[in-house]
Amino acid sequence: MENSNLSNAAAPKNSNLWMYILLIVLALGIIGLSIWLISVKRNMSELLTEKEMQRIELVSELDSLMFEHAQIKESYGDLSDSLVAVDSIIQANAAEIKQLLNYKWDYFKVKKKLDRLQVISQGYVRKMDSIVVVNEVLTEENLQIKEEIQQEKRKNRDLEQDKEELVTIVEEAAVLSTYNLQSTPVHVKGGGKETETDKVKRVDRIKICFTLGKNSILEPGIKTIYVRIAQPDEEILVKGRGEEYTFMHQGELIQYSIMEDIDYQNTAQDVCLYWNKRASLEMQPGLYNVDIFHGDNLIGETTFTL
Repeated sequence: MENSNLSNAAAPKNSNLWMYILLIVLALGIIGLSIWLISVKRNMSELLTEKEMQRIELVSELDSLMFEHAQIKESYGDLSDSLVAVDSIIQANAAEIKQLLNYKWDYFKVKKKLDRLQVISQGYVRKMDSIVVVNEVLTEENLQIKEEIQQEKRKNRDLEQDKEELVTIVEEAAVLSTYNLQSTPVHVKGGGKETETDKVKRVDRIKICFTLGKNSILEPGIKTIYVRIAQPDEEILVKGRGEEYTFMHQGELIQYSIMEDIDYQNTAQDVCLYWNKRASLEMQPGLYNVDIFHGDNLIGETTFTL
């Protein structure tokens, strides 16, 4: 009986012991799990921090690459327009990488794309350098061609100037010339004898003599010579007032006193022409100017005084 009571008393003690042991094991398990969870959390935090740092690094690398690309484009100016297609590829890849970095992303995948973008960008620079070299060569050739064109233009101008000078020389050489010019007021006596006079009232005619110079350039043949005699008041001594007593000189119709056709054969030739005074004309005292014309050229000048 006594042993039975002892057994019954020991049973609760054993039950409590196992409960304590179980509680201790559970407590130790909870403590271990807590320690493990804390460790995992710390590791996750470190991983997230490391990943964020990697993201920032990749973003910085991408921004640096695109900034450098923009500077390269700006430095090449209008030449960069020739590689618009390559630039579009670079911009599209950069946009894709940015989008990946803003959401769920894989470091190695983004890094691979970034490395590929860098290769494309380097290829862009090489192509631009090639274009610059080609452009410099073309520019140099263009400048050389322009210089050659300018030289040819200068040569042409010089030739044209020489031609104009030669034409001027020929034109000047192709003009009749006169020398030994004399204009003499004459009084005609009975029997037709002429005597020189300086008396206004005794003048019957004016005798104008000159020598046409030798000129082998001119075409031989009939040359029409015009003489204008201007009185002191500059009025021209003419045979009449109609247009039949005028000739064209440098685009202007002017009066003449004497017109004579002369058969010129390129040799020196003495010529004497006469202007006969009308009986009704009263001549003025003073200085008279005599001009001799052939075509548009004034070929001789002389004067006399009454």
